[in-house]
Amino acid sequence: MQQVNSQNSENIRYQVDEHPPTPLTIGLGIQLATLCIAGVVLGPAIVVNAAGGDQSYLLWAVFGAIFVSGISSVIQAVRFGRIGAGYVLVMGTSGAFIAVSVAAIAQGGPAMMATLVIVSSLFQFLLGWHLSLFRRILTPTVAGTVIMLIPVTVMPIIFDMLSQVPEGASANSAPISALVTALAIGAIALKAKGMLRLWAPVIGIVIGSLVAIYYGIYDFSTFKSAAWFGLPEGGWPGFDLSFGPVFWSLLPAFIFVTLVGAIETVGDGVAIQRVSWRREHATDFRAVQGAVNADGLGNFLSGLIGTVPNTTYSTSVSVTALTGVAARGIGVALGAVFIILAFFPKILAVIIAIPGPVAAAYMTVLLGLLFVVGMRVVIQDGADYRKSLIVGIAFWVGVGFQNGLIFPEIARDFAGGILENGMTAGGLTAIILSLFVEFTNPRRHRLSVPFDTNSLPEIRNFLDKFATRFRWDEAVKDRLTAVAEEALLTLEHQTEDEDAKLSERHLLLTIQREGDKAVMEVISAPSKENIEDRIALVGGYTDEATDSREVSLRILRHYASSVHHQQYHDTDVITMSVDVASISK
Repeated sequence: MQQVNSQNSENIRYQVDEHPPTPLTIGLGIQLATLCIAGVVLGPAIVVNAAGGDQSYLLWAVFGAIFVSGISSVIQAVRFGRIGAGYVLVMGTSGAFIAVSVAAIAQGGPAMMATLVIVSSLFQFLLGWHLSLFRRILTPTVAGTVIMLIPVTVMPIIFDMLSQVPEGASANSAPISALVTALAIGAIALKAKGMLRLWAPVIGIVIGSLVAIYYGIYDFSTFKSAAWFGLPEGGWPGFDLSFGPVFWSLLPAFIFVTLVGAIETVGDGVAIQRVSWRREHATDFRAVQGAVNADGLGNFLSGLIGTVPNTTYSTSVSVTALTGVAARGIGVALGAVFIILAFFPKILAVIIAIPGPVAAAYMTVLLGLLFVVGMRVVIQDGADYRKSLIVGIAFWVGVGFQNGLIFPEIARDFAGGILENGMTAGGLTAIILSLFVEFTNPRRHRLSVPFDTNSLPEIRNFLDKFATRFRWDEAVKDRLTAVAEEALLTLEHQTEDEDAKLSERHLLLTIQREGDKAVMEVISAPSKENIEDRIALVGGYTDEATDSREVSLRILRHYASSVHHQQYHDTDVITMSVDVASISK
């Protein structure tokens, strides 16, 4: 950790709570907006074109996507109460929603999609507010599998765009413009270093568009007819409140994809914290909850305005790590740029007019990277044979249902056809298999006691019985008791100054055996400081001036082989591992 902290200290020029010069803030905001705007605009353009929407709604959907992305990016950076991460997280159109949004517009129109987006966003608020309750259901294994299935569901739509050129165009126009775009992006991304690599998608689109202009397949009519400034006319779709069969058949898929977007946001919320401070911090899950809530608000606003939902972009993490500037002002500047651009239709028309083959090549590269991101999420969680089996089965179940290869008649008729979507079918499979493993694992032993030191005798008795079950000796019993006791004392020290009375709070202690280790969880009301951070700061000596809370931290660090503290708005979860084998020797 000291090496990582040293690297962060050298790389971070302005950490998240500092204020760089205004010109630097504005410049980096414009740069980050330029990197991300193509994805924000092309998302709704692909959805509307694939679903057969008209030109007026297309212009409105693009305006709405840019405008809402700007607002939600500002909210992510500034943080209003429990909404917003308080970090630079770019918000933009979510690729995960492409397939379900196309289905909603094709089957029920833009108003149907708007209604579905609003209703499904409420589930994201529910997840963000109670994120701690879902930590064993929405696991990295489930998240990685669903992320890997996003390209599976979207790629058929993208591949159809490869041949979308005007009538009479050269037979070579589509393949050459697509190939040049993909090669340009790939070559720069693979060989370039530093900032140039981040510009690979933008450069690839520009080069591909130039080839398209040469072949005459770049449509300038939208650009010529678009106004320089103003709002699109007559594009707002309203809402479909009939709540008919189309709504109920698509709602499960929208909810599931919304949760997938939330999982992506959780990952980005964790990653941005790692590159925003000079000294490495334990992940603050209250900030992650704020990121998910802001994501939900962005989706809610997208539904109100009638456009495709948005989500956090990982580009913000890469740019922050590269520039070393993590100040919140960058997110505000970027959001302001998006909001201003939303009112300049002619500028947006340049991106809307990008030919299908060029846009398809761009999206193919991005979705390919998204598939790898899903693989990485699974692998980083530790892919043992159980998790590997879950991923393998769930992924191919999703592929099979997406392509109509697994009992298509049953899939079409079951629950309104929700299994026809590969993400839904594969994701549900991963969740069911994960829950089966969870429920068949060795049972977690639980004890609920008042959050008070008077509960220590009851805790010791509980741990003694648990250790006796596995014939562990007195040394192990003493170690387990010491770890639990110091965790309780540390939490008590951190919460004793708060208004709520400790006697009104409860502590839930769980413990289970995992091989040669005993894994203990202490779940309680929120505390002020992160124990994991405090342990990292504790020095290697004690003296008379050392207060009791630092003594507890030292003992906890000595007796537990690992300590992880997850702080949520409503809950503290401290997970401690005790190496039993080393004690018994």
